[in-house]
Amino acid sequence: MSITRQDLEQDRLRSALAHTPIAASFLSEEALEASWRGALASLPPGDGDIWLFGYGSLIWNPMVLFTQRQRATLHGYHRGFYLYSNINRGTLDKPGLVLGLDRGGCCHGVAFRIPAANIETELRMLWRREMLTGAYLPRWLSIRLPDGEKNLSNPNPNLHPHQVKALAFVMNRHHAGYAGRLSDATVVSHLRDASGLYGPARDYLQHTLESLLNEGLNEPYLARLWAQLQSESK
Repeated sequence: MSITRQDLEQDRLRSALAHTPIAASFLSEEALEASWRGALASLPPGDGDIWLFGYGSLIWNPMVLFTQRQRATLHGYHRGFYLYSNINRGTLDKPGLVLGLDRGGCCHGVAFRIPAANIETELRMLWRREMLTGAYLPRWLSIRLPDGEKNLSNPNPNLHPHQVKALAFVMNRHHAGYAGRLSDATVVSHLRDASGLYGPARDYLQHTLESLLNEGLNEPYLARLWAQLQSESK
């Protein structure tokens, strides 16, 4: 299955796994609410709208309501398969891997502008999707938009005219699911063999790579992993 907005609105993932060992790792709905409200309260002053930075499945399945979608670059973090997946793309017996942002380098992705009127609803959905087990940390980070997309409403004089603060979910290195830096061979073995509620881990890689290419963004790391997976399948 693939996750839908209705799944998040009705909190179906929590309900589906309520009587499994996985449920013990879930943050309560109250904790999620407190987390997103705290993150929103820490947002620097702006025009009311917020930006969300997508680097994995958010690119090809954002589900949030947005008024703009732009290619964007984040400096100081890079994309990698840093999170073991025991639910969505794997199981406890055969964990998969999904992407996370970790320190260093840069990451090209897609930014979504969420209108002020929809922020609370959209953050509640996002937290049920990204923060259910606390594997990520929500951060407001500076992203750069294409030079042709100057952010005229940005009131922060310390930011470049083409920069905005965006919500990004970065790796929680203290989480039990944090994989650290794995060799290509190890990553490929998890992507090749694992499958979870949302389908095979290899599909997650394929969708992300194809979506980035459709945006005109090259990702040598993901392309290298996909080529190795394809080679092993022959």
